[in-house]
Amino acid sequence: MRQPPDELMLFAAGFGSRMQPLTADLPKPLIPVAGKSLLDRTLSLATAGGITKTVVNTHYLGDKIANHLENYPAQVVHEPNILDTGGGLKNASKFFEGPAIFTSNSDAIWSGPNPFAYLFQNWRDDCDALLLCAPIHQVSGRTGPGDFSISQDGGVIRVGNFVYLGVQIIRLDTVQNVRETQFSLNIIWDELMAKNTLRACLYPGQWCDIGRPENIALGEKLLGTNHV
Repeated sequence: MRQPPDELMLFAAGFGSRMQPLTADLPKPLIPVAGKSLLDRTLSLATAGGITKTVVNTHYLGDKIANHLENYPAQVVHEPNILDTGGGLKNASKFFEGPAIFTSNSDAIWSGPNPFAYLFQNWRDDCDALLLCAPIHQVSGRTGPGDFSISQDGGVIRVGNFVYLGVQIIRLDTVQNVRETQFSLNIIWDELMAKNTLRACLYPGQWCDIGRPENIALGEKLLGTNHV
């Protein structure tokens, strides 16, 4: 039986282009929402959700993220050339001990159960990756359609009314054997879908994508609500 993971790869290397002009001199993970940076909010959730080790990758304005994390027990991995999500995970895989880890974006606001603890509770032995998703009506900050359709047993196919919420558990060997250095995790997911080893579980709360400046107000509003 596979041991549920307690390690996290936190993606923080992107340019944050959709958040301009806020990201002209500030990396997206350091943008504040209700007085607390997106990065700190994600790290707080991770710690409360049982994560014991975190690796953060950086590229754009990476020195600012490294300085921000100077007193936080996280491993910072700077990418001189941006590697995308799959390449970033492959590049950082040597820092992890377990066969499977969490990965997370750092650009969302949550209202509901701790996403890391919830995904941990739903980790399954019969999959190579488990995505945390929600139906489009529980999501704010983005318009439809969703990303996936999800069957009753958690099987995933492309296109549907369910949105990927940026947090997953994935086996590291899915990226370690890829020959390219720069690639998206979408490529890995397609391979796992073909093998029927990609699964999803449904988050019962609300989620807001902080992908554009106007979404900050949506996130702050969500922080003051109770989830469904």
